[in-house]
Amino acid sequence: MIDTNLLQLICFYGFAAVTIGAALAVITVKNSVHAVLSLVLAFFSTACIWLLAEAEFLAIALIVVYVGAVMVLFLFVVMMLDIKMEQVREGFIRYLPVGIIVALVMLSEMLALIGVRAMHAHVMGADPAAAAGLSNTAWLGGALYTQYLLPFEIAALILTVGVVVAVALTLRQRGDKKHESASEQVRVNPRDRIRVVKMAPSRPDEPTAGPPQPASPETRP
Repeated sequence: MIDTNLLQLICFYGFAAVTIGAALAVITVKNSVHAVLSLVLAFFSTACIWLLAEAEFLAIALIVVYVGAVMVLFLFVVMMLDIKMEQVREGFIRYLPVGIIVALVMLSEMLALIGVRAMHAHVMGADPAAAAGLSNTAWLGGALYTQYLLPFEIAALILTVGVVVAVALTLRQRGDKKHESASEQVRVNPRDRIRVVKMAPSRPDEPTAGPPQPASPETRP
């Protein structure tokens, strides 16, 4: 009989390896479309790791929001843009030393922070969701709509204001830009835009009557 803990450990190392490989592929592959697809794979593998950690809500949110919406949008934008890969490679090589220095500084800060937190770490209690006999998603939803209802509503209001401001900035009228008015297009009368002209029928072999030619000086009376 296979041990459950051993199977979860094997799955964790497998998903972690796939996540690290996909993350490295995002910054190393030459094709931008392949980079976006690698990022999708990294997000999906991270969601699998969260499922192993019994964080179902975070896993579903990562798949639905990032993989299902944001990454698809990124993929369409990358496919529609005409990206010059030669210029991208030149910029990557040029700023590679600076990027390595910044990455090393960030890594040292993260390791220092982890060490400080480990020295002052406290033993955590039991999982509140498991203690209540609920799933992680059910417990988190109950906590958001009861104990943390006011911060949740404030965050929703801030996001709504951001959406309204983005729409207002998009629909503003500028004098130096051409824009279309949907309301004016709907109110247009077809008779004001199209004029039907009735012409006499003619055959292809018959000469068409052209405009009258002026008389020459010899034939004038």
